[in-house]
Amino acid sequence: QLQLVESGGGLVQPGGSLRLSCKASGIALEYFAIGWFRQAPGKEREGVSCISRTSASTNFADSVKGRFTISRDNANKTVYLQMNSLKLEDTAVYYCAAEMKPYAFCSGLDYEYSYWGQGTQVTVSS
Repeated sequence: QLQLVESGGGLVQPGGSLRLSCKASGIALEYFAIGWFRQAPGKEREGVSCISRTSASTNFADSVKGRFTISRDNANKTVYLQMNSLKLEDTAVYYCAAEMKPYAFCSGLDYEYSYWGQGTQVTVSS
């Protein structure tokens, strides 16, 4: 069984940066594609970014392109979401999710993932 734990959220001013971490345990992370999602109050969950098993494929929502980057360290079972130039509308609970998929798989659709973390709050406010 794979467990995921997010960390790194917090309160930041507009224009600031945060790095979220998604730490896996239980099964080697290299077998899993990873997605980052977020859900703001009163809104549906949306895909933010994803990364394939070998990092060959990544994808980003249009709203975060050029501001967010995603990376993974399979040896340390951790995936990172670097968030720069944060905006008020980035405020949400951020979740990482995982699923065993082919090497090149990368999807921003939440139904593609079976394993989910508990989420970490990101608040952008002045």
